[in-house]
Amino acid sequence: MTRLARLRRLLAGEAEALLVTHLPNLLYLVGFRGSSGALVVTRRGASLFTDGRYRLQARQEVRGARVSVSSGDPLRAAARWLRRQGLPRVAYEAQRFTLGQFEQLRQELGPGVELRPARAGVEHLRAIKDAGEVSRVRAGLELTARVFEEVLPYVRPGVRELDLAAEIEYRMKQHGARAPAFETIVASGPRAAWPHGRASEKRLAKNELVIFDMGAILGDYHSDMTRTVHLGTPSARVKRTYRAVREALERAQEAVAAGVAAGRVDAAARGWLGRQGLGRYFVHGTGHGLGLEVHEEPRVGPRVRERLATGNVITLEPGVYIPGWGGVRIEDVVVVRRQGAERLTPLSRELLCL
Repeated sequence: MTRLARLRRLLAGEAEALLVTHLPNLLYLVGFRGSSGALVVTRRGASLFTDGRYRLQARQEVRGARVSVSSGDPLRAAARWLRRQGLPRVAYEAQRFTLGQFEQLRQELGPGVELRPARAGVEHLRAIKDAGEVSRVRAGLELTARVFEEVLPYVRPGVRELDLAAEIEYRMKQHGARAPAFETIVASGPRAAWPHGRASEKRLAKNELVIFDMGAILGDYHSDMTRTVHLGTPSARVKRTYRAVREALERAQEAVAAGVAAGRVDAAARGWLGRQGLGRYFVHGTGHGLGLEVHEEPRVGPRVRERLATGNVITLEPGVYIPGWGGVRIEDVVVVRRQGAERLTPLSRELLCL
């Protein structure tokens, strides 16, 4: 069954049409990679509306939908087309719409059309990866791991975080990535206590922890990987903290299986760190979905009731961030199987001391 056909099954009984504007969803459904577009999916067909910049691109990329090119806003063009069809109910991606877009759509459709937020959108379909999607994520992780290993010889006292981040992103493109999946994080010493510490002009120093959080876009799919290294001989505290985070990741992976609530996976990691006296330093969720975007469904966080499903691709990334001292985070990607998790990240989880 095609992705559009699966989407129509979700729409059954909810609305006669769905308006899709989130660009990764356009890519997922019909293959369009442009930066301006609106897709209308009805029970009988699909139409992509875009502007003149993408006339040639859309006709080459789009599969399964009619392409309509106009000089104006694709959302307005889609709304006017919908009004001409006389459909009584139109669903839209509520989480992706601004108030201004909603008002524009309501005005263009007129009072005779009921606008309703889609209950189960494209993201629900995207959360379940097929074998080809899993292979693309795996390939991106292999590229990311290769780049990390190539950059390790440059990781030494005196080198700026910014220079390491630049080297990582350069090598990603050298190896075929379209772009980094996000701004590469290199955070050393006390800055390693910043969960999202962007690379700075700080220079690495001896006896510091250094967090690398990196990923690439390869074949439209994102990878995401974090490793923490230590410059010099690690202290007992460094070893103890690193071991606790690594074991939290292992316990999270052991908890993963189809049908398990995502919150239970988070609890496995969070509970272990709590028993090690480090719970208050774990300040974010354990993971998230990964695919055409670096953050997708499902979310793996405290008290999340949504159950994991076969084909979910998720990160597992427990971390400990101690102000004034530093931090440790280890992140792997797994695919959810019926009875467990298949690890996709090819790197060791052992502490690297340089």
